[in-house]
Amino acid sequence: MEHLLQYIWKYRLYADAELRTTEGLPVSVIDPGIQNADAGPDFFNAKIRIAGAVWAGNVEIHHKSSDWQTHRHDENPAYDSVILHVVEEHDGLARRTNGEAIPHVVIRVPPEIERNITWLLSRDTVLPCAERIREIEPMHVSAWMSALLTERLERKTNDIFTLLEAYANDWNEVFYITLTRNFGFGVNSDAFEWLARSLPFKYILKQRCNSMQIEALLFGQAGLLHGDSSDPYCRLLQREYAFLRCKYNLHPLESHLIKRLRTRPVNFPHLRLAQLAAVWANNDTLFSKILECPDLQTLKNCFDVPLSEYWDTHYHFKFASPAKKKKTGVNAAYIIMINTVAPILFACGKMKGQPEYGARALQMLENIPPERNSLVATFANAGIKANNACDTQALVQLRREYCEKKKCLYCRIGFRIIKSVRPPGVQ
Repeated sequence: MEHLLQYIWKYRLYADAELRTTEGLPVSVIDPGIQNADAGPDFFNAKIRIAGAVWAGNVEIHHKSSDWQTHRHDENPAYDSVILHVVEEHDGLARRTNGEAIPHVVIRVPPEIERNITWLLSRDTVLPCAERIREIEPMHVSAWMSALLTERLERKTNDIFTLLEAYANDWNEVFYITLTRNFGFGVNSDAFEWLARSLPFKYILKQRCNSMQIEALLFGQAGLLHGDSSDPYCRLLQREYAFLRCKYNLHPLESHLIKRLRTRPVNFPHLRLAQLAAVWANNDTLFSKILECPDLQTLKNCFDVPLSEYWDTHYHFKFASPAKKKKTGVNAAYIIMINTVAPILFACGKMKGQPEYGARALQMLENIPPERNSLVATFANAGIKANNACDTQALVQLRREYCEKKKCLYCRIGFRIIKSVRPPGVQ
């Protein structure tokens, strides 16, 4: 209940038009304060007018005023700066450590607000607010999408900064690890990142003139060259990797870490690693090219590259396939640009104080077509259509960080629905 009362206080959703202390003094909220997520009072730096006098300080919120003693705030000097105790039920006084009484205000949760919150949080669906999203004005949705995109890029930027700290600010190494991870395309992302961490980029660069040796390094390090094979190319890679493993003192991953089940042939890890090898065989200065080249088509071509001839007739070492020229593909290239290139540019601009890189990242996402997947389709059916990769990345952030975590109270769409006076289910 305190969680809900904090929400009501923060957004001024209480039912009473005119607040009064329990002693009958008029209260005007000039500023509800900044919500505190750590120990101490619930809101810092609030500004309250009580009977004409303006008070600046902190606000504490409880279900019952007796909770003040229950939580032993009367013994904690950290709560002496509280200027107002906000409760739903008044059953006692709150006092500072010196015995001085603290003003109390009783607030009520409006029935329609409580009903809307209950409706949202009790729905066991992928998108709880789906049937009411169309009530929200497009300008509010658009503003929220922009904020969500920034949130997602900031989260990815923090991940990149963490890697930079671990790898002595080596941007090439961090780019290599990030790119390798994203070639896992979800199902093998973690395993591919472990692969990159176990195989330093400098060894890829040393073999960059020989795509077969790059494949040997990637497949061998991924644990995909274990055991006997009747395939001549696989045996060739095994021999090459055995030599390179000794040369660079490498320790391959356990083979079970790479997931092979329930994936379509185009998503087989063998094919994805062959695509990654082709990227490095065709682009030995890829990170520099990304920083220097603003042209979307040129960058896309860096990733949509042809594979070595063996893969024309294979998705896997064990099974041949009908002859077909295989490339990374336009859609896969776009996904790599969305998840690797744009975040790297954004992070680079932020760390180096060069906002033009961040602007290029956003421009790139605006020019890339929207991703096509079930997540995007779910929002489209509910009334939020994605026009480009900016929109789809915003929707991914919304789904992952708000919908799936049931954080409807902190979602701007949820907030608009909660404020609505129309009861759920009424047309």
